[in-house]
Parts: sequence; C-alpha cells; structure tokens
Amino acid sequence: MTTKRILLAVVAFCLAATMGVGTARAGTSVFVSILPQKYFVEKIAGDLAEVSVLVMPGASPHTYEPTPRQMAALATAKAYFSIGVTFEEVWLPRINSANPSLRIVATARGIEKLPMDAHHHHDDEGHDHGHGHDHGAAEHGHGHDHDHDHGILDPHVWLSPDGARVLAANTRDGLIKVDPGNEAVYRANTDALLGEIDSVDADIRALLDGLPEDRRSFMVFHPSWGYFAHQYGLTQIPIEVAGREPSPKGLSEVIEQGRALGIRVIFVQPQFSERSARVIATEIGARTAVLDPLAEDWPASMRDTARAIADAAR
Repeated sequence: MTTKRILLAVVAFCLAATMGVGTARAGTSVFVSILPQKYFVEKIAGDLAEVSVLVMPGASPHTYEPTPRQMAALATAKAYFSIGVTFEEVWLPRINSANPSLRIVATARGIEKLPMDAHHHHDDEGHDHGHGHDHGAAEHGHGHDHDHDHGILDPHVWLSPDGARVLAANTRDGLIKVDPGNEAVYRANTDALLGEIDSVDADIRALLDGLPEDRRSFMVFHPSWGYFAHQYGLTQIPIEVAGREPSPKGLSEVIEQGRALGIRVIFVQPQFSERSARVIATEIGARTAVLDPLAEDWPASMRDTARAIADAAR
C-alpha cells in the first residue's frame, strides 16, 4: 500500500463528505466488508437499508484496499458493519476518522475466536484446545486479529451457524441504534433469519452426523473452515502455513498425511492459488473442488459445503 494511494483515498473521502456526494438511494446507507454480511443485513433490514460491500468477488479480505470511489461513498454512510477481517484493522480507523458520525458496529462481538494454527487439532469431544478469545470491539472501536498466546485468530466467524446467530443479533442491535424507529421490523426480521439459520444447521447435521470417525477429516488450501469444522466435529487439514505456500518439507508432510487419511478431494477457494493443492492432489490421486467462503448466498453456501464434505468422505 503506497503512501500516495492512501492520501488519494482519504482526500476523495473528505471531498465527498464536504460536498455531500454519496451513493445513498432508498433506505439508510450502510457498508459491510464482505458479501455474506450483505445477506444478513438485507435479511434483517429489508428495504430500510441500502447495503454496499467493500470486498467484491475475486478479492481477498486479507489484503483488500478500498478504492477512492468506495471511500467517497463511505462519506455519506450511516453505519459500517465490521466483522474482523484483516483489512479492517488498517482501514477502519481511517474511515472513522474521516467520517466521525459513521457508526461502526462490531458484528463479531461475543464470538470466541479460534486460533488459525490450531483448527486441525480436535479432540474426541469436538473441542479445539487452546482457544483464543476475542473480547469484541465496542462500537466505534476496533478489534484485533492477534492474540499474544495463540498467534493469528481466525476471522472467518460467519462460516458456522453458531457464528451466524451472533452476527445476526449484533447486526439487529446495530440497525436499531441507527434507526430506532423501525426496531419492531428489525426484531421480527431477525427472528425469521434465526429460524432460517436453525434450518441450515439441521440440514448440515443430517449430512454430516453419520460420517464415521475415520472419514471426518477434510483438506483445504486456506484454512477458512475452522469454525465449521469445530461445530460439526470435523478436522480441517490446511495446506497453507501461516499465510504462505508450504515449504518442500511441508508439502511432503501434507502429501503423506493425505495418503494416510485417504483424502479424495482437496478444497480450494477462488481467492487463492490452486498450485500447491493441485500438486498434492496429483500425488495422492485426489481431485480439487472449489468452496467459496465469501459467497453471498449464505444458506446455499453452507449447505453446499456440507454436501461437498460428505460426498468427499464417501
């Protein structure tokens, strides 16, 4: 990220704020970081909010940089629903500083975050050892994705029904604070959304609960699915190590592990290279398949993930 680009973005933001230029149409103008959040906000707010997304398809929330156009649009937004993805740590303070009236709602508040490097360690009761804790960022505050004892904490909190329930409740509460006159609507819509989340949860359990213990591991390139694995008693085996491609030794170890476990499918996602996954798949006689953790249709994405993992285990 160059200093010049940061300055250009901030200047565009401030100019729009001064001139009153924005993208607001019908409803309250709000922003979210990623597409799955758009689903939750629109389900709860309906036509009472106009939802804009910063990280669009194909981009990674780990390294994203808002465009000057997005910064300008943020100047007239009423609320920003954060979720704890990496780019927020750098950009939210700048956004809030340039637009002090913007309410920042920390939707992941209250979720106990898991350390990324421990997702594949899971005991017989389905619990990870050594969880990190996210104490949540208060509104107008900013959380961190690091814990001194456990390293990087996993931001992919939306990828389990348990996490989704918390996101829904925090989103509802944030909308009520922005627009208290429509509290009854937000509460009723959230109740309907929670019912939908329960239905997704039940469908996933129907697909996964019957898997034998020796077929409950799945291999991924980027460890996005730790919360999903944790909730359903699965073991996620990541290829990537601390955000980097594996070393030759690491690659050999993953290949050996894949063979020992009889892995038939290696899951990749559109935001990352498939190179290492393809090498491993060739070596162990497996294939690659795509799972997109940033898909906008959250219920379909969750059910598709469960179905793909179940099919890979057969």
